[in-house]
Amino acid sequence: RTQLDAESGPEYLLLTVLHGLLNGECSPDIRLVGCSVLAPRCRGDRAAKPCRSTCEELRRQCSHAFEAIEMAWPYFLDCDRFFASTEEGCYDPLAGLSPDEPSTIIQFTYTTNGQMYGLLKRTAAKCSHIAQVYSLGRSTEGRDLLAIEFSRNPGQHELMEPEIKLVGNMHGNEVLGRQLLIYLAQYLCSEYTLGNERVQALVNSTRIHILASMNPDGYELAAAEVEDSSDRDPNQQEGPLMNGWTNGRGNAQNIDLNRNFPDLTSVLYRNRRSRHYRTDHIPIPDSFWFGKVAPETYAMMKWIRSIPFVQSASLHGGELVISYPFDFSRHPQEERMFSATPDELAFKHLARTYADSHATMSNNDTDRCGASFYRNGGIINGALWYSFAGGMSDFNYLHTNCMEITVELGCDKYPTEAELYPEWKRNKEALLSFMESVHRGIKGVVRDMDGYGIKGATIAVRGIRKDVTTAEDGDYWRLLNPGTHILTATAKGYSRVSKRVRLPHNMLRAGVVNFVLKKVPLEPDIDDHFFPMADSWERFDPYNQFERYGVVARGEEGLERQEKPWWWNYFSQFSFSPPTWLLRNV
Repeated sequence: RTQLDAESGPEYLLLTVLHGLLNGECSPDIRLVGCSVLAPRCRGDRAAKPCRSTCEELRRQCSHAFEAIEMAWPYFLDCDRFFASTEEGCYDPLAGLSPDEPSTIIQFTYTTNGQMYGLLKRTAAKCSHIAQVYSLGRSTEGRDLLAIEFSRNPGQHELMEPEIKLVGNMHGNEVLGRQLLIYLAQYLCSEYTLGNERVQALVNSTRIHILASMNPDGYELAAAEVEDSSDRDPNQQEGPLMNGWTNGRGNAQNIDLNRNFPDLTSVLYRNRRSRHYRTDHIPIPDSFWFGKVAPETYAMMKWIRSIPFVQSASLHGGELVISYPFDFSRHPQEERMFSATPDELAFKHLARTYADSHATMSNNDTDRCGASFYRNGGIINGALWYSFAGGMSDFNYLHTNCMEITVELGCDKYPTEAELYPEWKRNKEALLSFMESVHRGIKGVVRDMDGYGIKGATIAVRGIRKDVTTAEDGDYWRLLNPGTHILTATAKGYSRVSKRVRLPHNMLRAGVVNFVLKKVPLEPDIDDHFFPMADSWERFDPYNQFERYGVVARGEEGLERQEKPWWWNYFSQFSFSPPTWLLRNV
């Protein structure tokens, strides 16, 4: 009845603070429609309420913003409650607004860990038909390792759909990759919705996993160092350009995560001369668990093992180059020695895909940061650059089917905010091309005579001493360069089948090569006696080193469910009854 009445309830407060709570999303529309319900215009002796169609469109476009902050949709915008039917000549409070042309809007600023979590959750809620967020685990200090997934059917693996991952911020002070992956998630969501055919084709045919920050604790240290440096003498070489080379590189335990994975490369080198030794799916040595394993490393290892990734990129900073495995030299005393994997040609093609699509990485006249890569076109074998053991890329390759490259994005590990948009422009095409490149080589399904997929069957390529294995439903993917290849599918207790395949240079999609294996009597194999790798590969964390982390995490989740959400403090301090209608699941 009066303005005082309107301002004395939680509804008015909600409409007042919505802009901040929802990070600016949908708030003008919600305020206009909300006010037209709570304090409607008068037409003679009747209140002019908004149209039902306006209410329904508002909910369709804005409910994702409420889901992202775990807030229920306001009761006064419940279309079924207040709009019994569509009225002719109803009032549309949004009719006078001129909507902007649809476009992808990204704020090219740095994001705190809290802002990153909120942004990824809002992005997933906005595109819930193609995206979801999930946690790999927690960091040393309890921060979520939050990934976002894009797929036609998020949350499930589809037969013969390749899976790819992008990982940023492994070193906490190398922050450009973290920001680029946050922008990429926003870009994929928005462009898919806007009808970008290239993005739609990519998301519809690929399952994409993005982990923007593998080391959120290290980022906190690095960000604090940059903030502290803003008050120092500008003539001193500190702050964003020089931060980096020490503070925040490791996790909260001061562990360098890219030296913390099992050193399977040394295991390979020790056994490579034995013709019976398999060079794929090398199990984790028991001795690894007696060392200091970071919770971030443990979470990544579980993730890498649990999803049939085909290819991957880890985004770093400090140079401008793509490095590819092996990262550990085949001669321990040689710090710079070319050390090729059996998939050297495929790795070079993968590295070339990113470097050639980058605006400047492969150019001979591009300034470098100390090393000279111009003769290689911006790519290099990791061990030839500098050798180190316990790297994530070598672990991916030797323990699973996944082929991972390391992308060094530039000299400045913590560039200024003004550089974020130019860097996005330099890397956007490279990121898209890299993701699209997973659709090359061959893929298929290995089945038995009854049509059932065979899990764990091996696909061997003659001349390449590295096999891939089939996933849960018998499907596989094998990245291969153009040419003629002899493929052989085998499985324990089944016959061996070989096929000759020719991959032309102009192939745009992976060729489909299926196998049907016939059951045969199981015979003892010398490989099983001397190198019992299959069973030992399945073992993980045999001493339950990290069981305590799981117990703590479950307890924390239970506590979080009982607590009120963070925005509840906005309402609980006022004299009116707190709006329980904004709590979900109440």
